[in-house]
Amino acid sequence: MYININGLENCETTEDIYIPNDPLERVVGHKEIIHLVKIAAKQRRNLLLVGPPGIGKSLIAQAISFHLKKPKEQISTVHNPERPERPFIEIKNFKEIDNDLKNLEKAEGQLLKPQDIPDTVCERLGFKCVHCGNYNGAYESICPDCGGDKFSHLSARRKHLGDLLGMLEMGSESVNIPQNRVTTTRIKEGVEEVVIYERFGNDLIKVLDQKALEKRRELVEENPMHIIVPLKRKFFVQATGASETELLGDVRHDPYGGHPDLGTQPYERVVSGAIHEAHEGVLFIDEVVHIAHLQRFILSAMQDKIFPIVGRNPQSAGSSVRVENVPCDFIFVGACNITDLKYILPPLRSRIQGEGYEILMNTTMPINKENKAKLAQFVAQEIKIDNKIPHATIGAIEILIKEAKKRARIDDQNDAYTLRLRDLGGVIRMAGDMAVMENSEYITSNHMKIATKKAISIEDQIINRYQTLENALQKDLNITGRSFEAHPKYQNEHIDRSYM
Repeated sequence: MYININGLENCETTEDIYIPNDPLERVVGHKEIIHLVKIAAKQRRNLLLVGPPGIGKSLIAQAISFHLKKPKEQISTVHNPERPERPFIEIKNFKEIDNDLKNLEKAEGQLLKPQDIPDTVCERLGFKCVHCGNYNGAYESICPDCGGDKFSHLSARRKHLGDLLGMLEMGSESVNIPQNRVTTTRIKEGVEEVVIYERFGNDLIKVLDQKALEKRRELVEENPMHIIVPLKRKFFVQATGASETELLGDVRHDPYGGHPDLGTQPYERVVSGAIHEAHEGVLFIDEVVHIAHLQRFILSAMQDKIFPIVGRNPQSAGSSVRVENVPCDFIFVGACNITDLKYILPPLRSRIQGEGYEILMNTTMPINKENKAKLAQFVAQEIKIDNKIPHATIGAIEILIKEAKKRARIDDQNDAYTLRLRDLGGVIRMAGDMAVMENSEYITSNHMKIATKKAISIEDQIINRYQTLENALQKDLNITGRSFEAHPKYQNEHIDRSYM
């Protein structure tokens, strides 16, 4: 039986607590804020979330992607034969990509069962035993039916014809294992053509005829491109603490300088940045002030919805490469503490205010039946996310709820629950670890009581032991500043220094 946020009646453990599918509904204590966030997701508005660590800023940013439509565009760099250092950008939608896949399927050949291909080819690929004639796995060198060596009849030498893509090597080598590929000819409609048979897994064979080979060559020669932002990608890109190249993209170095014969062409060395990978999705930067020198680039990308990719290392062969008009239409979600607001670039804040919302996060929530149930939901969520600790009893949940009320006093709220839930998550995990060590089926109230006392910050531990930070520092300096002999423990002991 699952409960909802209306109460904890008939709840015995966290197994009975309903966890919403919508990640935004899993955010605790920010009901009005979540309403704004849902609007921002639907209208593609930018957000600046302001508040102390551990109150749900990252969770909100990540949950926004749940409300976005799947990306519709794939971004590729395309070779520019006239100016290789200036690759083109090609944007394809789902329909165009689907057509490309269908064309690719034509170049991928036909899949057949071993029984449907010539016996000699089937034997050389290892699907058929030459001794008993039975079909079996290609990777079994000894026939499971007759015990014979399936490849003993093969010549010690074999010749390979090179295909149009260089998949086959010319030359010869000794053969005592099944071949992955057999090249031969066949007569089709009175015309002899080259055909390639390839092993496809342990029970199928791919057949590449003349049309498939020609189509493959056509696709490679006429459409030289490099996908930098695939259609199937994450909606949520976190760029917290990203370097310049990670955020804005780069062009890899080529020791051959992009030589057309020896090196790698510039379009193949382009690497997208986080702003490009977040195209049609969410770009999240926590502690945005830590990348202060890059804020102006983010602002430019937000304004223009495009941003070039250039080689950023002046010593690299990619420094001369530049790709213009790379799409980067993302929802920007920044997060910071109140004290860091003054370090955010004013034009960036203006852009967020003009095209989105600045939101001051809550640090506490009122004590009521609904919020009590929300805290119980939070316990269930943390246990599910951790996936290494058992469920908690209702008694353990009640202990944590009392701890949430106690910790609200940090924010000078005497009749509230704290929303610094990351710290409470640590309490839940410590209690869960104790339950695991005791082989307990559930996290009990006793486990949670101990965890609430032990899972505290180092500052609180110092206060509990020394009463004040100043006392702790003075005590530490007095002890570490003394000579070894001056320590009270060793004043009456003789110290043998003969070894010094």
